Amino acid sequence: MVARLATVTFAHGPIELELLPEIGARLHRLRAFGHDLLRTPDDPSAHLRDPFRWGAYVMAPWCNRIAATPMTVDGRLVALAPNFEDGTAIHGQVHSAPWTPGPDGSFSVHGGGDAWPWPYECRLRVAIVDAVVTLELSVTNLAQTPMPAGIGLHPWFRRPLDVRIDAAQVLPSNSDPAATIEPVSRSLDLRVMRPMPDDLDAAWLGLGDPPVELRWPTLGVVAAMRARSDAGLCLVAASPSGLDAVAIEPQTHAPHGLRRFLNGEPGGLVPLARHATMRLTMRLAFRRTST
Repeated sequence: MVARLATVTFAHGPIELELLPEIGARLHRLRAFGHDLLRTPDDPSAHLRDPFRWGAYVMAPWCNRIAATPMTVDGRLVALAPNFEDGTAIHGQVHSAPWTPGPDGSFSVHGGGDAWPWPYECRLRVAIVDAVVTLELSVTNLAQTPMPAGIGLHPWFRRPLDVRIDAAQVLPSNSDPAATIEPVSRSLDLRVMRPMPDDLDAAWLGLGDPPVELRWPTLGVVAAMRARSDAGLCLVAASPSGLDAVAIEPQTHAPHGLRRFLNGEPGGLVPLARHATMRLTMRLAFRRTST
């Protein structure tokens, strides 16, 4: 247990962001116009006790779920332990690891070379200008052979929350490895701004611009989320009814990305050449509106 956690604060104009380098360089708090927008615990060490349902954290070298069963990938043994209640290995390896601040203002962490046999480095850079937050994420393959890779960000935004996702296609279940892409319909059609329905856990593809718009109706705050990567791009959202927050996650691949990679399916992890780098940038532009 960490007795006292270091906090790094970024602020400009109406935006303030608090980051915890010792726990995944995760975003502990994000305020816009004086309002907390992330699910933030009173005690920062709660991020250690429950690493998946607070703040916002980097997912790498894979996002979402992959099978926690031994398998051989390009002659290397992948033998990940399950870390989620459904028996999968979820959200990568760096979400709770200590990251190192760099002289250029970025944060970095090394991982892999273990149950994930490829060593790698992840970096995060934060910038705030006026009411726009930019998060630049990257993962670099340090192995001598190609590594299947993915990277993403997992923020939990506080409710009540209205959402618009500009996408006509969806994988309706993130937990079902056999789920296939289909047209959006009913509760999964979020092309018009409305309150986020309960108990969705899906991935949207073929995103528009901006792919996501968020509105906190009781706070008078709205945000446009944009993301770009030099790999793929999809948008995962989860809205468990028992939680006071909604996850809206830009990431470079679809759920069960390692299986999709091995089967040659769309939305899989991307083979990253030795010493190559994959990048994902997310930008949140905030503004006031009437309550």
